[in-house]
Amino acid sequence: MEYLVIDLEMSGDDPSYHDVIEIGAVLYTDNWTELGRYQSYVYPENEEAFSKPSEEVHGISLEQLKDAPMLDDVLPEFEAWMVGLRKLKPDPFDNSRALRHTMISGLGIVNDFAFLRAAYGIINRRWPFSYHMLDMQSLTHTLFPIFKAAGEAVPERQSLTAIAAYFGLERETEEHNALEDAVLTGRSFIELNKMISRLRVERP
Repeated sequence: MEYLVIDLEMSGDDPSYHDVIEIGAVLYTDNWTELGRYQSYVYPENEEAFSKPSEEVHGISLEQLKDAPMLDDVLPEFEAWMVGLRKLKPDPFDNSRALRHTMISGLGIVNDFAFLRAAYGIINRRWPFSYHMLDMQSLTHTLFPIFKAAGEAVPERQSLTAIAAYFGLERETEEHNALEDAVLTGRSFIELNKMISRLRVERP
């Protein structure tokens, strides 16, 4: 199983109406060795749905996206990037055989997963990935109370900034974008796995 850590920026908060406008991703092996990074802006299919409140969050304007590729170009390129990292030849139409064991991962990943699935539906392209998800917020919601009960300090919040800071991590650049957040999330997953390795089962 490979892990695809993604972070998406969207034109709003409804996957049935709004669009993905930026994809940032890092691909890892099953033992969390980084294979490569990907970033692309995406011109929205539904221009009228572009939300000003969302623009204030991600800082991407419709004007900035005027030269960005459309979903029809981005998603095949996105798949080709992953397949190419595995030294395989990408299929222009269906890469499910090569990517079916790739697990979508991230922070609060359910929302990004829904938007990515909707994007595939918009262009009527077959979903190539595993339907399993790995969500950092779910993991930390379970693990942090265990470590807190053992006397260790843990973050009180489960934002990416709080979790990353707990592990001594910060963004590599001052520029905030989807790839930076995907990189930071992936690095936090690696540290979280080290934390999990410290757990021991005590038998009565």
